[in-house]
Amino acid sequence: MSASTRRRLASVTPLELFLVALAGLGAGAINSLVGSGTLITFPTLVAFGVPPVTATMSNAIGLVAGGVSGTWGYRRELRGQWERLRWQIPASFCGALVGAWLLLHLPESVFETVVPILLVLALTLVVLQPKIQSWVARRTGGDADGRLGPIRMTLLVVGTFAVGIYGGYFTAAQGILLMGLFGALLHDHIQRQNAAKNLLSLVVNVVAACAYILVAFDRIDWTVAALIAVGSLIGGYLGSHYGRRLSPVALRIVIVVVGLIGLYRLLF
Repeated sequence: MSASTRRRLASVTPLELFLVALAGLGAGAINSLVGSGTLITFPTLVAFGVPPVTATMSNAIGLVAGGVSGTWGYRRELRGQWERLRWQIPASFCGALVGAWLLLHLPESVFETVVPILLVLALTLVVLQPKIQSWVARRTGGDADGRLGPIRMTLLVVGTFAVGIYGGYFTAAQGILLMGLFGALLHDHIQRQNAAKNLLSLVVNVVAACAYILVAFDRIDWTVAALIAVGSLIGGYLGSHYGRRLSPVALRIVIVVVGLIGLYRLLF
């Protein structure tokens, strides 16, 4: 741990520690439902004086616990998706490696212009999901039972890889991007899409967290990471428990509302 981190921790109050854990709980719940929980924890950490890159790495490590509980909560909805996921998981894994490398070598300003555009695109895809699904199925092939033609499968894997790069670099809203991608290419129930989103986001966070630990161990705020882990573990369970009961329309509304709030925070 660096000297600057030790000095900062010495001035942290119990209230701030509680608020970080609470932010972790909220992020875990939102990630299991939508994705973009980082838009809660990241600004909280920066507001308490955690350097941005340290906040990104510590946050990614802490949210792994919430990803585990959220994915476990949606385990039933994952059944029958292996035909897609056996290609998507490696794509997320490789994308996360590239994204983590970018975080450690590029300035944060690189993605500042791109992120809001991606969010708007993803939210549009979520809103128009039923119509887009029908149009894409007619154009590229695939049956209503969820099987994909080669064109859609290729697009799905490439898109998953691209979102993995983004997630490894800056985890905020990767879940919304995945849901937008799924909404455009998959003819499947939105709760099953959400289950796949949770699993792939977890893969990205685990890869990014391992990369940060190996390469930048001394730049991680382990107190922050532990608090977020405890909060997100509980939040991920709660989010998945109640989120699985939402209707497709209600879940779509939650995704759009949270996405718009995240877009506002990114812009202003």
